[in-house]
Formats: sequence, C-alpha cells, structure tokens
Amino acid sequence: MKKSILSTLMIAAFLTVVVGCKNDKNKAETSDAKDAATAQAEAMEFKVDTAASIIEWKGSKPTNTHTGTIKFTEGTFSANDSIIESGSFVIDMLSINVTDLEGKDKKDLEAHLMGTVEGKEGDFFNAPKYPEATFEVTGITEKEGEKLLSGNLTIKDKTKNITFPVSISQSKNSIEITSEEFSIDRTNWNVNFGSKSVFDGLGDNFVSDDIILKINLKANKA
Repeated sequence: MKKSILSTLMIAAFLTVVVGCKNDKNKAETSDAKDAATAQAEAMEFKVDTAASIIEWKGSKPTNTHTGTIKFTEGTFSANDSIIESGSFVIDMLSINVTDLEGKDKKDLEAHLMGTVEGKEGDFFNAPKYPEATFEVTGITEKEGEKLLSGNLTIKDKTKNITFPVSISQSKNSIEITSEEFSIDRTNWNVNFGSKSVFDGLGDNFVSDDIILKINLKANKA
C-alpha cells in the first residue's frame, strides 16, 4: 500500500513538473513598459486589414473553459526587407465575443467580461470606460530559430511589455503575423476578478489568472 501511494505521488509530482514546464514555455515574458521601436525612413508601411484579423482567447476556471474572439480597430506596421521595424494596433474591447456559448448564457458572459452589467463594470475589462486596448511594437528578436515579438500592451490603464513567439510572412504588398498560443497573467493589468493570487478564501470558485491568446493579423501595403 505504501509503495502504491508513493508511486502515485511520484507520478503526480512528475506530471506537475511537465505541465509547469509547458505552461512556462507558453507564457509570454512580461516586464515593465519599454520605448517603442522606430522605423527607418525607407521602411514600407502596412495597414491592418481589420476584417481579416482576429485575436482568439481562452479563459478557464475549475468547472469549465470559455473561448472567444476580439477584433482590431486599426493598426499599422513598418517593415523593411521582411523585418518589422515598428508598429502599433488598437483592440476593440467592446467586440469581445464568446464562441462556446449560445443565447442568454453567451450574452451574459460577454456583458460581464466587457463590464456592461451595472455594478460589475470593473470585474474584468470595463470596456465602457476603457473601450480600447493597444499594442505598440518595441522590438523583434530571434532565438533558436524562433522569432519573438515584443511590445507594450495597454489594458485599462496599465501598460506592460510582453514577448511571445510569432511567424511572419511578407510579400510585396502584404504582411501576415501569426502567433503561437501564449498566455498572459491578467492580474498584471489589474483584471483581478476571481483571482486566487489576489483574493483569499475562494476555494474552487476562482478564475484562472492566465488568459491564452492567439493572434492572427493581416496587413496590406498602405
């Protein structure tokens, strides 16, 4: 019996290490805001195609996981010889869409996330007060053959620099940026509702701090 219990504990510990490593790998590196990147005069400008661009998101709690999308309002990038030199884009926080629910449940969760429910405006993103989030490129690097995009992400009234892996394809007239799935800790932007790291005594009634994101962005020559 003792051997069985010990084996179970060892397996559980191993799985914890494996999952932890996986989560760390997919977690965006987060730091204080940095200076925005500037482009050379000869760089080509690309304008974001808001109809063809989207951010996919995933949030979870012990009982279930929710998925959705959010749209871009506008954005531009400057690139030279297939290298992004600068850029910024605006995210429409009032476009939060839940894709795993329907009917009243869908509308209720969207309203809660956007903060359009009276008395719960500040639980998540308070979009009526902060209708836009922004991302401003601060640099792009390459590590072990993987491109890493860094930028200042502003949500509500908080700005943090994040770095995450992307694939970039560019032609003469267009550019496409696709990220791998990566996560950010929402509490870095004071989105604290249901967070065990902020509030005590939640038990299993908590919402994960990590939001998983995947960016699909297309831009055309301006």
